[in-house]
Amino acid sequence: MASLKRFEGKVAVVTASTQGIGFSIAERLGLEGASVVISSRRQKNVDEAAEALRKKGIEVLGLVCHVLNAEQRKNLIEKTVEKYGKIDVLVSNAAVNPSVSTILETKESVLDKLWEINVKAAILLLKDAAPHLKKGGSIVLISSIAGYQPDSGLAMYGVTKTALLGLTKALAAEMAPEIRVNCVAPGFVPTHFSDFLTSNESIVSASQANNKNGLLERTLLKRLGTTNDMAAATAFLASDDASYVTGETIIVSGGMQSRL
Repeated sequence: MASLKRFEGKVAVVTASTQGIGFSIAERLGLEGASVVISSRRQKNVDEAAEALRKKGIEVLGLVCHVLNAEQRKNLIEKTVEKYGKIDVLVSNAAVNPSVSTILETKESVLDKLWEINVKAAILLLKDAAPHLKKGGSIVLISSIAGYQPDSGLAMYGVTKTALLGLTKALAAEMAPEIRVNCVAPGFVPTHFSDFLTSNESIVSASQANNKNGLLERTLLKRLGTTNDMAAATAFLASDDASYVTGETIIVSGGMQSRL
């Protein structure tokens, strides 16, 4: 990885990027030469993540951004352009799963939150960023294997991630030929975000496939994914190595069943 410098001179914005998959994506792009802009809802998290990246020699700008906050979204883009003059890569990674209910038992307020953060906010962020994306730029949306096979306890979350698969196709057509739009659908990756899958008793009891051993058995490679696995796939799609790839989703799941 250290020898790859596919993003020299490029600027990459990654949302929800102070921990987990988002942080690893920002780190990978930065180690390959990009100036990275990271964001999170909390200043403390932003400061700590930015410092960790700087210690690795990465040029980084850290900003607070709750993706549902229009002013903060606008600030994220404006501050990026103010400092770096452009945007070459945008990775939309922000997501929530505030419910373990079945779809028909999910409260309306939770349905709204899932839709607004997981889908709507990505569209609004792209509306803000589009005028500043350089020709030849790349957008990567982070979906989930749950978009193909929603599990119990993940059903409505999975539906919003399915929406991102369609959004990828639609945006790729709309933004071609100047901008490429692709998607990464991670399998199960142990992170703080996914802890609830193996710790929530109602999910595990409802589907033994959601405990660690069950998840391992569902993969052909017999291991869980890592944040670095997801970062590598994202870096490929964002780079010129994927210059003839747009409108596609790469599933990074160790062979876990996925396709619709």
